[in-house]
Amino acid sequence: MALNAEESGRLAALLGGHAERVTQRWTEIIAGSLRGRLSQAELRRQVQDLHHAIVTTGGQGAIDLSADSAAELRAALSELSRGRARQGFSATETAISIFALKEVLVPLVEEVGGDDKLRDYVAFSGLVDEMGLFTFESFVRTRESLIADQAEQLLELSTPVVKLWEGVVAVPLVGTLDSARAQVVMERLLQTLVDTGSPYAIIDITGVPAVDTQVAQHILKTVVAARLMGADCIISGIRPQIAQTIVALGIEFGDIATKASLADALRHVLRLNGVETARRQSRRDA
Repeated sequence: MALNAEESGRLAALLGGHAERVTQRWTEIIAGSLRGRLSQAELRRQVQDLHHAIVTTGGQGAIDLSADSAAELRAALSELSRGRARQGFSATETAISIFALKEVLVPLVEEVGGDDKLRDYVAFSGLVDEMGLFTFESFVRTRESLIADQAEQLLELSTPVVKLWEGVVAVPLVGTLDSARAQVVMERLLQTLVDTGSPYAIIDITGVPAVDTQVAQHILKTVVAARLMGADCIISGIRPQIAQTIVALGIEFGDIATKASLADALRHVLRLNGVETARRQSRRDA
């Protein structure tokens, strides 16, 4: 709810004329709801920034949060929301910090207000409600952004590319392989092939609970991309249940080598590369 120029002026004068009292009481109310989870100094700074933004905006004329003149006030509210979201506070706790201003305004309007003090309080209260909703929406946007960033980080952590041997890298997949994760797998594998110059890559699906047509397509695309980079791919972790599913679905891996375990795949690669294990070499020497 926007305030006209007269209402904005009265609000700015009311808050500006009792700045210390307003910020002190406002801080006390918020501190009670946060139960010591934010330092008194940090909380007071936030309240002072909000107080200054409201007084400054009100002194410029009508307060309309959607107008250019309220840019400073919107910035202060957004900064509060972003900070609280990153610090782990809830959206309710953040919005209450704004709604607490109503409790501060009640005695002030009663003491200082003129003949229209009831009308003024209703108008001021409407502005506080709008500020609270703006804060809530900003908080939600920030939280969604944080969740998206964390999901991306977890996705990268869940698709490691490890070096097993000189010229051999492996991608141990665990969990469901969807389109987004398949893209990350492909990008990380290709980048590792470029960085290490490895001619062999093993894609281990031991930890993939089920293989359907979509999963198989993701794996095949990754193999094709690796081949374009000059590397041969071996798929390991083909358990009996997965083998039966692949046959039932009619999925064909063509000339792609498949092995039952990661160890079998590594032995296959070493054999292709002309490397023998120390055990076999020692037996021959004996």
